[in-house]
Amino acid sequence: MVQIWLIAFGAGAASALLVATVATGSALALPLFYLAPLPVLIVGLGWSHVAALVAASAASVAIGVFFGVELLLAYVAGVGLPAYVLAYLALMARQETADGPLEWFPVGRILIAAAILGCLAVTALIPLVAGNVADYQAALRTLFQAMLVEHPEAGGADMERLIDLLVAVMPPAAAVVTMLTQIGNLWLAAHVARLSGRLVRPWPDLAAISVPRATLALLVGALVGASLAGDFIGLVCELLGATLVMAFAFLGLATIHWITRGAAGRTLVIATVWIAALALGWPFAVLALLGIADLVFGIRTRFPRRGRPPAANDT
Repeated sequence: MVQIWLIAFGAGAASALLVATVATGSALALPLFYLAPLPVLIVGLGWSHVAALVAASAASVAIGVFFGVELLLAYVAGVGLPAYVLAYLALMARQETADGPLEWFPVGRILIAAAILGCLAVTALIPLVAGNVADYQAALRTLFQAMLVEHPEAGGADMERLIDLLVAVMPPAAAVVTMLTQIGNLWLAAHVARLSGRLVRPWPDLAAISVPRATLALLVGALVGASLAGDFIGLVCELLGATLVMAFAFLGLATIHWITRGAAGRTLVIATVWIAALALGWPFAVLALLGIADLVFGIRTRFPRRGRPPAANDT
């Protein structure tokens, strides 16, 4: 037990140090900051969700002591709390009978949880910037104006349109980045725990992930709310809509992985899709439409498994 506590405190210290790199202002600060959930998730998946809670709590205390309340709140909302919740859900299982198999919490629902946590993280950080949405947008506008002042050649009207676009895109983009950071770190942590032989949960077939049909209704509701509601409620709906679209994009990627199994040139197709989506961004919208189509019409059910069973990273 003492060993687990020491490991958890060490993971918390590592997570806090990764966040502390932001203060250095170096080029590596941002990538290292994005890895801050990783130590918490590793101890969570490799030992227990209690270890993840201890690690996140220790990191929060250290950050609060050395860097102040604002960075503490940012860590809790964007790193520590989401990492703990995802570790908890990943290890959640139920057993119908005393000698029956364990039924693990579905990966698709973990994906939806990550989308909701990404939305909540940005929502919780808005009060740190301003007291209301109008002041928040004004603060973003001031920030972008200061960033672009070194490029006056952009022109007055063009610069104003660019700033308007950045102010509109920044909050949902931040929510999506938070979601992707947590999902990416969860995947890395699961691999680390698996390679070390400490992953309790069997490796899931990621190409078979699914989400409840109610998720589509939630997405439609979020998009309608973003269009009709104003002020804070409208912004929260916008954030949730963005993260749910990304969740459906992952469902679309899973569909491509599924239907190409056993097909010639599968590696080239998958690599092309991933590279195009990551490099251009807009293909994620197409993938989201594919994910929605799969949820509604059951595309993957029309493509039975082919070839050998998938390996851990053949998803």
